[in-house]
Amino acid sequence: MAHYGAGVYSTYDMPHHDEIVRHGLTEKKTYTEAERQIDVVREVDVIVVGGGPGGTAAAVHAARNGAKTILIERYGHLGGMATGGLVNIIPNLADIYGNQWIGGFCQEFIDRVAARGAASFPKKESWGKPDKELVDKYLKANMGHFYVRENTEGEKVVLYTAVIDPEVGKDELAVMVEEAGAELLLHTWVVAPILDGNTVRGVIVESKAGRQALLAKVVIDSTGDGDLLMNLPTETVEYMRPGSRIAQFGYVYWVCGVDLDKYDAFADGEPEKFREVCAKITEEGGRPFFCRGLLEHQRGVIWNHSLIGSLHQTEPEEMTYIDAGARRKSVLTWELMRKYMPGFENSFIMLSAPQLGTSGGRRIVGEFYIDEDEMNREEPYEDTIAIFADNDRGEYSLKSPKTYIPYRALLPKDIEGLMVACRAFSADHEFSEFFNLIPHCMCFGQAAGVAAALAVKKGISVKKVPFDELRAILLEGGVILP
Repeated sequence: MAHYGAGVYSTYDMPHHDEIVRHGLTEKKTYTEAERQIDVVREVDVIVVGGGPGGTAAAVHAARNGAKTILIERYGHLGGMATGGLVNIIPNLADIYGNQWIGGFCQEFIDRVAARGAASFPKKESWGKPDKELVDKYLKANMGHFYVRENTEGEKVVLYTAVIDPEVGKDELAVMVEEAGAELLLHTWVVAPILDGNTVRGVIVESKAGRQALLAKVVIDSTGDGDLLMNLPTETVEYMRPGSRIAQFGYVYWVCGVDLDKYDAFADGEPEKFREVCAKITEEGGRPFFCRGLLEHQRGVIWNHSLIGSLHQTEPEEMTYIDAGARRKSVLTWELMRKYMPGFENSFIMLSAPQLGTSGGRRIVGEFYIDEDEMNREEPYEDTIAIFADNDRGEYSLKSPKTYIPYRALLPKDIEGLMVACRAFSADHEFSEFFNLIPHCMCFGQAAGVAAALAVKKGISVKKVPFDELRAILLEGGVILP
């Protein structure tokens, strides 16, 4: 079954760096900005930068634990990849044997969206079980990568993975932030940290209101790409193996109005002709592969997740090239499907992701650096703040079905007042390949938010937060710990 290890890197797209025309100056020039005073518009306890899965969790739990908190997001919605990126799949919440390891904020969010009829996941009694009806359902939907694995007996079993309606998800996250008492500031781009010696004291932002400053006792970088790190004297790494999962952009779009019964009748009843149509669409530049939407209230909706290789996921020229090219291919694919594929005659593109999906990039070398050997670690760390189900490494996952995350992996070296709660956490390429997904970032965020609130309350560095108190609050918040 699906796994991401070195043996399957070739299944992912290779980087497109050499195809991109660069328009930069051939001769280096610089411009010196004039010194200027800018207005300080907020003084708070905790600033969370980035309203994706990690940032929202961080803001909610910092505020719930008494810290005056502001969450700053560049887009007009929360959820990041899980909503704006249309990567609405929250995978690997339990291991192959059906043991749930991710709870806390992530489970609360799923429960709240499910209560609004906007989530889908297998019932608990089927997790880790060879439920043929469910296995067949997920395989037919082309979602086996997220829902199906083989156990030690070679049986196909069901994983606990959830999908959500991204529009309801955006709203529910905003409700959670508001209920927690955190302030939300959208349409605002954080451009730099405010540094006093080696201590982060706040951030500089840009928006339609101009350039402004916000001050805080603790700043949490939940940008995903570690946007604050490039301006700080702390060690970072950006290495990604070409052709790996994290060396990919994701461009996602949804098509609705698809008659899947008619499509199935054609695919099952005329398999040879079906293959000919798929080949014709491919020859003319389209991509006939898609996933079936799993949300009950969205009948006739299909999801197309395109992955495009990239080693430079924060470079605007490369992002522009990928975004424009992927959109062009998505429209062409839809046109060809509507022209040639039965069931697509009355379809239309319902939605394309407003955010280009990023999978990897800048990461800290923190107080603890997690490398690939740690995936097989049997004992938890003394400062374990999360346990992750390990489902994607084939036979290794059967032997080591869970892995641990230490609090120290959220703390940059040589810097005070800053935490990282996103995929920029302290880990090497191999570890990040498996454990930088949406639910993982929610776990980082919950731990960072609680720790920030504790540090503010006690007037101490986030690096000196007493772990027994942090652990106790995380357990109260539904986190599953050793």
